[in-house]
Amino acid sequence: MGSLTTNMGEESQPSLTSKISTVVPATPRGNERGTYNLGYMDLLMKLHYVRTVHFFSPQAAQGLSIFDLKKPMFPLLDPYSHISGRIRRSESSGRPFIKCNDAGVRIVESHCDKTLEEWFNQKGYSIHELVHDHVLGPHLAFSPLLFLKFTWFKCGGLCVGLSWSHVLGDAFSAFNFITKWSHALAGHVPPKSLHVNPNNEELQSLPINSIQDSQIPIVKRATILDEEHWIAATDTKIVTHTFYVSYNQLQDSVTSSQESNNTCCFEIVSALLWKCLAQIRSYSEPKDVVICEYHRENYEFPTNIGLEFSTVEASSKVSVSESDVLELARLMGSEKKKVEKHVMEKLVEESEGKEDFIVYGTRLTFVNLEEEGNVIYGVKLNGEKPMVANCALHGVGDEGVVLVLPAPQDKEDGGKIGRLVTVSLPEKEVEQLKDKLGSEWGIASHP
Repeated sequence: MGSLTTNMGEESQPSLTSKISTVVPATPRGNERGTYNLGYMDLLMKLHYVRTVHFFSPQAAQGLSIFDLKKPMFPLLDPYSHISGRIRRSESSGRPFIKCNDAGVRIVESHCDKTLEEWFNQKGYSIHELVHDHVLGPHLAFSPLLFLKFTWFKCGGLCVGLSWSHVLGDAFSAFNFITKWSHALAGHVPPKSLHVNPNNEELQSLPINSIQDSQIPIVKRATILDEEHWIAATDTKIVTHTFYVSYNQLQDSVTSSQESNNTCCFEIVSALLWKCLAQIRSYSEPKDVVICEYHRENYEFPTNIGLEFSTVEASSKVSVSESDVLELARLMGSEKKKVEKHVMEKLVEESEGKEDFIVYGTRLTFVNLEEEGNVIYGVKLNGEKPMVANCALHGVGDEGVVLVLPAPQDKEDGGKIGRLVTVSLPEKEVEQLKDKLGSEWGIASHP
């Protein structure tokens, strides 16, 4: 298979034909649905977008029409009416909120002139072709919060691509939503009762007065084109690429690390990428990094409350580029991590939710999705799991982001599970990272 990249100018790109339609909640309520308050973490993440892709074999997609795929979305939007709403601003404070007006989500139907095998084997295929390249704005009040794109391949295979506004919830929420869509497709429709907005509690309980200033700035104020266009302006071309770390490569590292510490796969993989990127950025190696993890108590409702950002700082006495990978991994899993969530929320509170921030990529950021395998691969068509699932973030800062998530089971290796490592970095660094991981560590692009 090829790698997920965001290069848009490849001559080998296949031709795609698309058409767009709208789906609204099954039970129209109009203004009766009211409004949805956006919490502090929601507003902090508003310039970011989660993009997921699930590839299905021709057998899994057999017999499914666009009508079949759209139909479950109508009842699914009933208990999550804010997802089909639109952004508005308070007339008194200017703070954004979601008007639950049943405006709907967008469905994109696309057809590709290549087979799945041809698609994966081409050089540098684009995730933008598989997920609708949407951001909120420039007409904010009319911008859908979600696009779901179905791409049929010549062989009968199917890709389900979700573009999810991070203001709705984190990556776990995005994967959970598309999993519920597949459950509804199989006839398991969620109850119609409206869920409680978890942000109501968050708005009341944030201990603003007890927050101390962060020593490492992991959030920065962003420049946007205008207040109606929620994407940060940047001169750096960020591209996305996926690497594959096999189960055996993981076991070799984890076995060595467990001689002295219970270091997890995420920390091993992240430490390796940290070291490699420090070598690439020898002019200004990243001494401190950000770790993003998910801590939630079974939230069924999409939310950003479970996001936890922490910082780790390497010793000033040792160069990261010369450090041992296992030592860096132990540092990332140690009690020296500093949780920064309340500091981040304070920034939004002080600006009354009206300022714009970049979170992912302000510092080199590592996102832990490896424990979400049941959700990521919980999406099924005709009872079959996807061949592969992946995720990328859009709106990333110049320092870049690394996502670590489970790979599909390797049937040739007894069903063992490796890791996908999806990076979004400046274009020239991606090319250097390919060479370094391949030549020095035997890690190939996915695959």
